[in-house]
Order: sequence, then C-alpha cells, then structure tokens
Amino acid sequence: MPKTPGTAGTPDQPHDTYVPSARRLERERLKRARTRRATAVAAVSTLVTGTVLVLVVVNSPGWPRTRETFLSARYAREALPDVLDGLWLNVRLLVVCGAAVLALGMLLAVARTLRGPVFFPLRALATAYTDFFRGLPLIICLLMVVFGVPALRLQGVTTDPVLLGGTALVLTYSAYVGEVFRAGIESVHPSQRAAARSLGLSGGQTLRFVVLPQAVRRVVPPLLNDLVSLQKDTGLVSIAGAVDAVYAAQITASKSFNYTPYVVAGLIFVALTIPMTRFTDTVTARMDRRRAQGGIV
Repeated sequence: MPKTPGTAGTPDQPHDTYVPSARRLERERLKRARTRRATAVAAVSTLVTGTVLVLVVVNSPGWPRTRETFLSARYAREALPDVLDGLWLNVRLLVVCGAAVLALGMLLAVARTLRGPVFFPLRALATAYTDFFRGLPLIICLLMVVFGVPALRLQGVTTDPVLLGGTALVLTYSAYVGEVFRAGIESVHPSQRAAARSLGLSGGQTLRFVVLPQAVRRVVPPLLNDLVSLQKDTGLVSIAGAVDAVYAAQITASKSFNYTPYVVAGLIFVALTIPMTRFTDTVTARMDRRRAQGGIV
C-alpha cells in the first residue's frame, strides 16, 4: 500500500524523513533575521531613550538636592525594616478584604440579576448600593467610616482603625466587583438557562451549576485587576492611624524630613504589584487563546 509522506514505515519499508524545501528554509531564515533586527532596534532605542532621560535628570539644577532628599541610601536602610513590618498589615488586609469583596460582590451581582417583580426591592437596594459606592471616592469613604463610626458611640461597635479601614475598602471595592460579576452573568447566553431548565433544573440550580461557573471564568482577568488595585489602596488605611507600610514610612520620614522612606514603600508596593499584573496578563492571554480555539463556552 502506498504510504503517506511523513508516516512511520513498516519493518520492510524505511522511514520517510521530511526535508523542508529551499523556499521554506529561506523564509524561516528571513523570519529569524527580522526577529534579530527588531530585537536589536528595540534594545538600541531603549538604551538611547534611557540614557537621554538619565542625562536630563542628572544634569538638572535641583538633582543633588533631590537625590539627597528622595534617594538617600542611608535613610533607605534605616526605613526598610519598619516599612517591611508595616507591609505585613497591607498583605493581611489584601487577603481578608479580597475574600470579603469577592463574596459581597457576588451577592450584589446575583441580587441585581434576580428576575421577577417580587425581587424588585432587592434589586433596587443592590443597585442603589452599587451606584453610591462606585460614585463615592474611596478616600471620602475611608474618612466617613474611620471617623464617623466612632463618633456615633455605638455599643459593641469597634473603633479599631484597621477594621474600620478594611470595612471601607470592602464597601467600595465590592461595588466594582459586583458590576464585574454582573457583566459576566449577563454575558451568558439565554439559551444556557433555557437548556438547563428544560433538563429539570430549578432557577437556583441553573444559576449555581450553569450560569455562575461560566460567568466567573469569563471575568477572571478584570477581577484580578481589581485585586491589584485593592493591593495598592490598602496603603490608604494609614490615614486612620494604622501602622502599615505607608504610615511606617511617614513616621521615619518625620524624624529627619527626608522622603526616602516614601520611595522605599512605593518601590515595595511596585515589587508586589508587578507579579500580580504579569499573572493577570498571562491568564488573560491564556483565556483568549482558549476562547479562540472554542475551549470556553
């Protein structure tokens, strides 16, 4: 029997080896050459741009004073241990508030997508909550919760600035995350609900086993972006007096009026944010590839 080129041969037939054509070899060679040329141009362009920026900054009249005030190695070493101690509070706030934000945001999204006139009050309350806290600046929400709640002198209500600051973060970010979840729920085609109901699933079962799994998979990238923003905004609890990385930097800076500790705190936040951002980009690219291949319903 004739063999298809490229398939393994039988014991009495030798293996067919694929030999690329000269045209294909030339095409691959040109592609590699273009890649090397593009990489070299990008490297040279980056080097030239960076050199120009460095020369402009270093040769500016106020550079010596700026370097002493913001980039002092001595004050950086002095501030680093206290800033790292305060960073542990930011990490704990991110974990606890992130979980609370996801849970409350999901409840808001489900409440806003409930059908039927009997659920109108619940939909109206969820809509009002979302509109209010999405429109209210986070800094104002923090000030209102941190200083307003203790002023009420309610029995049994905490006055801990960490808990109050975390509550303000949850109130604000749950409104944003709720809208992300709602967008994911509404992106599920109505035929998915109809098919589930035709199989005998109730409305709650359809939402739990059919709609929500698809919705959550679709909104993973924007959810990760919101968590990245939450990680940065945990530093705002310092306005309540909680000793986090930002407040620790402020305490150190107030002793010498040197602002290098703020730069140290900022660089640490950047170092934490970049891996999460790259992870978000990776997840987004992977989901785009799967969606293009038909792997995501």
